[in-house]
Amino acid sequence: MATDAPPPSKEQHRLPSTEEFAEVQQSADFGELRRSFRSFAFPLTIAFVAWYLLYVLLSNYAGGFMGAKLFGNINVALVLGLAQFVTTFLIAWWYSRHAAAKLDPKAEAIKSRMEGGA
Repeated sequence: MATDAPPPSKEQHRLPSTEEFAEVQQSADFGELRRSFRSFAFPLTIAFVAWYLLYVLLSNYAGGFMGAKLFGNINVALVLGLAQFVTTFLIAWWYSRHAAAKLDPKAEAIKSRMEGGA
């Protein structure tokens, strides 16, 4: 079975001390990494939870609206329910792109510096 991932490295990395972890946690680079993550994840999480709760509330209190037929046997509830799945996958895809472009390079730089590679 072929994979795209390289085999694990056999070289030994120096393990950072507790003090080094605490120092890195206070660094500007780590703060920037944390801000980059939070500025993306928190607003999207809040928006998705609000969207999900809207769907639940409409399902409970707006049965007439949710039961309205759009075409054939397809009603508003089915379309909005399927849209929940679509938005979940879109958010996951968007996050993976964001992480690869903005988070992973910063995290890798911090990791290599901590392991003595820089």
